[in-house]
Amino acid sequence: MKPSYLIKPALDESYPEIDYGKGVYLFDKDGMKYLDAASGAVTANIGHGVPEIILAMHEQSKRVSFVYRSQFTSEAAEQLAAKLAEKLPGDLNWSFFVNSGSEATETALKIAIQYWQEKGQKSKTKVLSRWISYHGITLGALSMSGHPGRRARFVPLLEEFPSISPPYCYRCPYESTAPACGFLCAKELEGAINRIGSDHIAAFIAEPVIGAAGGAISPPDDYYKTIKKICEENNILFIADEVMTGFGRTGPMLACEHWDIMPDIVALGKGMGAGYAPIAATVVSDHVMEPILNGSKVIMSGHTLSANPQSCAAALAVMEYLENNQILEEVDSKSIYLRNKLERLKSQFDFIGDVRGKGLLLGLEFVELPGAKIPFERSVKLTELVVKTGRNHGILLYPAGAGLDGMSGDAVIIAPPLTITRREIDELIRLLKTTFIEVYKTLGFHDGNGVGN
Repeated sequence: MKPSYLIKPALDESYPEIDYGKGVYLFDKDGMKYLDAASGAVTANIGHGVPEIILAMHEQSKRVSFVYRSQFTSEAAEQLAAKLAEKLPGDLNWSFFVNSGSEATETALKIAIQYWQEKGQKSKTKVLSRWISYHGITLGALSMSGHPGRRARFVPLLEEFPSISPPYCYRCPYESTAPACGFLCAKELEGAINRIGSDHIAAFIAEPVIGAAGGAISPPDDYYKTIKKICEENNILFIADEVMTGFGRTGPMLACEHWDIMPDIVALGKGMGAGYAPIAATVVSDHVMEPILNGSKVIMSGHTLSANPQSCAAALAVMEYLENNQILEEVDSKSIYLRNKLERLKSQFDFIGDVRGKGLLLGLEFVELPGAKIPFERSVKLTELVVKTGRNHGILLYPAGAGLDGMSGDAVIIAPPLTITRREIDELIRLLKTTFIEVYKTLGFHDGNGVGN
């Protein structure tokens, strides 16, 4: 084998080399076929090799692929911004285009702080967040992330923004059940604000459905209404990190729409370009933009490839594809079909402790003792075992954190392209079942011991 000088996620790991993708499938150079049950990193929302997107990118490349945003705007960027203003709820009308979700959340942080500066309240510089969360790998985004494993190496460089517990009903820190709990995890925000002082806090950021850090943790009804009310009462902006959940991943354009709440700023990414081009966005409401428009008239952020016309053309084509093929309208029925089948797997494999999530962002949490919800020992590396075994059987799964500390548990995310058919969902479940049977054998179990019919 030729030596590789590419820095991969695990330097001692051997990765198959991709050849091409078509629909919900990927094919490597050895001819192995994979059902992409994770949309890569919950990104390939419309599947691989869609001709309409390829054509749009080709047409844009014939015109211009790059201009610098301080010198030119482009038709593609203008049309994409207009389309987002049309499709997103409320007064979320102003788009700042960047290249990744990390940049989008970090830009949201900066805009929130600048908003208060423009209003003359310069002490409001902190952005509170939750534990068991992930907002990105740049230093500002990582400061907002409550992901101990990813923070560990850089703690001296990070702000202490994570402040409250997540809405983790499967492992409620209060050992209660919603709504009888009174949403105590949400009310922790009030305590954090009182300790720090609202005059020092610019915003609170949250993933509507927690992704990689928690394996698709979805909150109970009225949780976000409690959060939003606390933010409004304390003069704090609410930032929704919809990098993973936006663009129909849970059904509507924004997952926040499930709970009828309106963020002040939204971070988008992943499904925005659907993997066809690197693009993300920070979308800002009219009322947040107002003091900036009346003040400095400059958002203090920017990147060389911000609002790149090639990427904007791809994202615009993705939005048009979603609309023309009524993809979002079918997410709910597909979710019900897939979730019912995952629940059946849960009844067959007792190491599946919880099935959760929203739309086509679903999670499985694994436990060694289901009744007591006791996780596997870390030495077992259960998540890694499930993901690798799945890949060997031709199904791609997304590893996720779990456990009250975000590190002591095991989980995977099931998030296929929104275009998946029922026949393909049946195949996904078959491959998942084959994977779980082999995992059981690897763990020393045998058929009939923890594996139902």
